[in-house]
Amino acid sequence: MKNRYLLDTHTFLWATGDESVAPKLSYLVRDTIEEPETELLVSAVTLYEITNKHRKGKLPKFGRIAENYMEALTGLDAIELPLTWEHTHLAGSMDLPNKDPFDRMLAAQAITEDLILITCDKAFEGAPGLTTLW
Repeated sequence: MKNRYLLDTHTFLWATGDESVAPKLSYLVRDTIEEPETELLVSAVTLYEITNKHRKGKLPKFGRIAENYMEALTGLDAIELPLTWEHTHLAGSMDLPNKDPFDRMLAAQAITEDLILITCDKAFEGAPGLTTLW
């Protein structure tokens, strides 16, 4: 059985970005992503976050990933995780100090789908039922 992981948006960007951002990934994360028995998932929310922030000028280096999202997924041997009503209901009802809607949705997806969230974001600490890796 494969180990299943959901990539946080920054993890996805760093894993698919140019060599200048790749070193931001921890050794454990790089090994996990490259492990043949790893199943990588990327949320549909991630594309929304990337394109929204790129449009606002916050992610100028990652426009090509926004435009070639499916190609980037294929390059990582990852699959897209669509949003469901279960994900959105949990994200909206979770009592978390983290107010970022993108983070809340990723946490809800990871919890609902029993995935480990690969993130270095400390905002996820203490989320009940959420397991993270960095």
